[in-house]
Amino acid sequence: MLFDEDLKNSINSLKNGGIIIYPTDTIWGLGCDATNKSAVEKVFSVKSRSDNKSLIILVNGLAMLERYVKEIPSIAYDLIEVSDTPLTIIYPEGRSLASGICSEDGSVGIRICRDDFCSELITRLRRPLVSSSANKSGEPFPTDFSEINPDLLKEVDYVVKYRQNDRRKSSPSPVIKIDKKGVVEIIRK
Repeated sequence: MLFDEDLKNSINSLKNGGIIIYPTDTIWGLGCDATNKSAVEKVFSVKSRSDNKSLIILVNGLAMLERYVKEIPSIAYDLIEVSDTPLTIIYPEGRSLASGICSEDGSVGIRICRDDFCSELITRLRRPLVSSSANKSGEPFPTDFSEINPDLLKEVDYVVKYRQNDRRKSSPSPVIKIDKKGVVEIIRK
């Protein structure tokens, strides 16, 4: 019941340009519709983060990934297929995303989310989600919901209740960058 109620309330907030705090396949995220420029600007504002730093987005599968990346290097498909843990890949060039999502060079960090709640949220929204850690810029990321700054919770439009009592410690995903030639660089282990 909580799962469905949270999905409905999250979708309403996201479709109205709001930002939410929600569980992902890694740590709790601060997010919005990745195609909505004003919502993306709100995320930067709430995080007190410079808008020259790009944001990671989540998609629900390969079909959605292909809609938001201009050209996917073939090695990326292999890495996605063999990865048994969440993996964020920085692709050479994103497209159809709000400004502020892609880096100055046009690259974009995307993770195919395998978490049930998060995947269903993306599927129902039919757009990718921004997934920035649920903290102020420069502060430690929360390893579970209890570590999220209460002041941050007051600055968003909706806070998902589902999994708030889950105390399993989480960590951000590894991040790799793949250039147009298929060269892989490890950014975060």
